[in-house]
Amino acid sequence: MTDQSPESPQTPPSPPSPQSPEKPERRPAKPFWPRSGNPLATVLIGALLAILGFALAVQLRSNAATDSLSSAREDDLVRILDDQNSRIDRLQSQITDLQAAKARLSDSGSSDEAARQEAQRQSDALAVLTGTAAAHGPGVRVAIADPGGTLRAEDLLDVVEELRGAGAEVIQFGPVRIGTSSAFTDGSSGIVLDGQTLQAPYEVLAIGDPKTMDTALNIPTGVVSVLRNAGGQASVTEQDSISITALRTVRPGKFASPAPR
Repeated sequence: MTDQSPESPQTPPSPPSPQSPEKPERRPAKPFWPRSGNPLATVLIGALLAILGFALAVQLRSNAATDSLSSAREDDLVRILDDQNSRIDRLQSQITDLQAAKARLSDSGSSDEAARQEAQRQSDALAVLTGTAAAHGPGVRVAIADPGGTLRAEDLLDVVEELRGAGAEVIQFGPVRIGTSSAFTDGSSGIVLDGQTLQAPYEVLAIGDPKTMDTALNIPTGVVSVLRNAGGQASVTEQDSISITALRTVRPGKFASPAPR
C-alpha cells in the first residue's frame, strides 16, 4: 500500500493593492474682469460700477438727511421750509434785477445814460461785495463764547459758510471784513483770520435777511448746535440795522488780468 503525501496547502492569493482615486482635472478659474482683448466690456463694467457707487452714495446721503428731518420738531421743519422759500425769493429777485438791467441797456433812446447808471450801480455793488466800502442794512449779530478754549478754526469757518449759504451779503468777523480770500488758521496763540489773531468771545456781524440767517444758524445739527458740541456757546440776535465799517485792501491779481474784448 503506497503512502500518499498530503497535498501542500495553497497560498491564498494576495488582495489587489488599492489604487489611488483619480483626481478630477482642475479647470482654471475664470477671471472676474474680461481679458484685455475686449476693452469695450472693461469700459462698460467700469461705468456700471461707477454709476452703482454714485447711486449708493446719493442714497446714503438722502437717508441721512431724511433721518435728520424725521427727528426734527414741527417748529424746526417750518423754519427750514421758510429758509428754503427765502432763498428762492432771493434768487428770483436777482433774476428780476438782471432782466431789468438788460431792458434798460437795450433801450435805444437812453442807452448811454442807462449804461452809465448801470455801471455806477455795479461799481457800488462790487465795492460792497469786495469789502472796499462800508455797508449798512438789516442783519444778525452772532456772539460766540469759548470758555474752555476748545473751538478751532474750522468751527469758526462753519459760521461764515452758513451765513454765506443763508444769503449774507456782507460779513465782519471780529475786526476783519470777510472776503473771498479770507482764511481761518489755528495759530500758537489762538485762531488767526487773515493775519490777525482773534480773541474770544467772538462777535460776528452779517447783513442780509435776518430771519433767514437766524433760521439757518439754529436749525437742528446746525452751526449753533455744532459749536455747543465743540464746547462753545453761540447766540443769534436779529437786528433791523447793522453798520459794518471794516474794510479790505484789494490787491491786484498776480496772474489774472481782464480779458481783451
